[in-house]
Amino acid sequence: MSKTRQGYYGEFGGMYIPEILKTNFDELIEHYNKARRDPRFWQEYTQLLESYSGRPSPLTFAENLTKHLGGAKIYIKREDLNHTGAHKVNNVIGQGLLTKRMGKKRVIAETGAGQHGVATATMAAKFGFECEIYMGEVDVKRQRPNVFWMERLGAKVNVVKDGTRVLKDAINAAFRDWAASMEATHYVLGTACGPHPFPEMVAWFQSIIGTEARKQILKIEGKLPKRVYACVGGGSNSLGVFSGFMKDKGVELIGVEAGGLGLKTGKHAARLVSKEGKVGVAQGMKTIFVQTKEGQMHETHSISAGLDYIGVSPILANLRDEKRVRFEAATDAEVVEAVRLTIRKEGIIPALESAHAFAQAIKEAPKMKKSDVIVINQSGRGDKDIFTIADALKDDAWEQFIIEKAEAYRAGR
Repeated sequence: MSKTRQGYYGEFGGMYIPEILKTNFDELIEHYNKARRDPRFWQEYTQLLESYSGRPSPLTFAENLTKHLGGAKIYIKREDLNHTGAHKVNNVIGQGLLTKRMGKKRVIAETGAGQHGVATATMAAKFGFECEIYMGEVDVKRQRPNVFWMERLGAKVNVVKDGTRVLKDAINAAFRDWAASMEATHYVLGTACGPHPFPEMVAWFQSIIGTEARKQILKIEGKLPKRVYACVGGGSNSLGVFSGFMKDKGVELIGVEAGGLGLKTGKHAARLVSKEGKVGVAQGMKTIFVQTKEGQMHETHSISAGLDYIGVSPILANLRDEKRVRFEAATDAEVVEAVRLTIRKEGIIPALESAHAFAQAIKEAPKMKKSDVIVINQSGRGDKDIFTIADALKDDAWEQFIIEKAEAYRAGR
């Protein structure tokens, strides 16, 4: 992660913001830099994650999957076992502590798959903050269970009906709110994107994943893994796990984007491995975005609500150029099959986002030596995806249950 100047990684990054937001960012940068220099802050952060979220998350040997594939030994970093069910809690606890330092009383956030929204609402409940979440209308419909829990946790969920009604539009709405409420509000951006210092700050909080994973694999296997796999949406979970191995040149890092219906169809969210991925400036940063030939933002598609963002972390864009991370894409069909196989072989239910990393590892592990070791970062659990997975698997019993439940609701009114 070579940093050329403040907020830049190679040619990517920066802080492209309207003047009205400058005060917000000046304050955030000041408090963030102080926190990074204060060892007591990191100590408080890690202790809170241990007592509240259950860190360190385990590194699980996938023995049955390893035997089934017949190649490298597979280990799974279990971020799904965190409180709230994903890696998102690492970031929100860190930003929550920063919010307290800044004396703010209200937090806002964007969310796509809903995991960041649930994590932010959980953090707000614990710290006593007022909380509002912005979520695209399309994502609200496919992630209703997470909307339910956000509201139970006391958050107001604002349904965004602008644009394509997904994650990028939720981010735009959150920035508009922040511009109008800066004195009392902190924007808890959920991934390693946006203007400086968000990419660096979110990656720092998520680095706890890689720090733990490196220690754990060395303790268990006595050596480093040959490859580390992670899905790539904005980039927070991948940068989190990659950070622990970034300086280990013998460890290959593989980021897996959403291949959707296939890269040739145009219905995907692959920024770094598709012809539609081009350099641009939007949402406060310079990075790679999915764009049309005319330079307009291209509509994305993924079976996963958390990976259909139009852009990617500027840190990852630079790591691609530096050839430190190899990027691939997994299709919706490959992802569903990876979920099915992992459930049956290991009794573990990966989120559709995480299943992109599983899909690529499942392709590659059989071609590797049995003495090789690989690590898959399971960024979240699949409970939230039950509707999408059930539809993809064409589960007739589940469909009948939903129909009967809907009829019961109608009869009760």
